Amino acid sequence: MVIALLQQPFWFLRHGETAANAADIIAGSTDSPLTRRGHAQAHQAARLLKDQPLAAIWTSPLSRARLTAQAVAQATGAPLVTLPGLAERDWGTWEGQPRHVLRRDATPPEGEGPETFRHRIREALGAIVGPFPVLIVAHSGTARELHALLCPDPIGQPFQRPGNAVPLVWRPGPDGHWSFAELSPDCQRPSLGQPHLHPRSF
Repeated sequence: MVIALLQQPFWFLRHGETAANAADIIAGSTDSPLTRRGHAQAHQAARLLKDQPLAAIWTSPLSRARLTAQAVAQATGAPLVTLPGLAERDWGTWEGQPRHVLRRDATPPEGEGPETFRHRIREALGAIVGPFPVLIVAHSGTARELHALLCPDPIGQPFQRPGNAVPLVWRPGPDGHWSFAELSPDCQRPSLGQPHLHPRSF
C-alpha cells in the first residue's frame, strides 16, 4: 500500500491539554474537553504554525483535536478536513481509569485491540491526499503508530509521547530514513524545507 502522505515532509500536532490529561486518566474515545490551558496551548501552536505553508489540516473528529485544529486553521487559512480514522484508540472499559492500568499489547473489554487500531490508523493515513504539505491533528496513540511506521528501529529513535499542542515536523532523509523535530518558542524554528521524494510502500 503506497501512502501518498509519506512521500514528503508533513506536520503532526497532538491536541491541547484535556481534563483527562490533567487528571492522568485514560480518555481514548471519550470526548474529554480541552482545559483552559489546552485552549491556550492550541492558540500557541497556531501562532507557531501561522507562517508555515500548510495546504490542508487533517483532524481527528474528537473535539479536543478538532478545536486544536480549528485554532491553527484560523491562523493559517488552511482548509480543515475531518478524518474519523484518526480518532484515538477505543480503550473500552479502561476509559476513565488511571493511565497506569493501560496495557497497549492487550485488547481492553469492549475496546479496540492493538492490531485493529494499527490497521485503522494506517488506513486513515492512506486516505490523506493532496494538496501537500499537510498538518495532522490527532492524539498520542496516533503519534505512536506514526512513529512505529516511520522509525521501526526503536533503538534509533525511541518513541516519546508528544507534549500537548507541540508541533512536530517529520522529514524523510536522502537515505530514506525519517526524522522529526519539535517546533516550540524555545527552539530554532524548523520548517518543511524542500521535500525529498522517496517512493515508499507499506
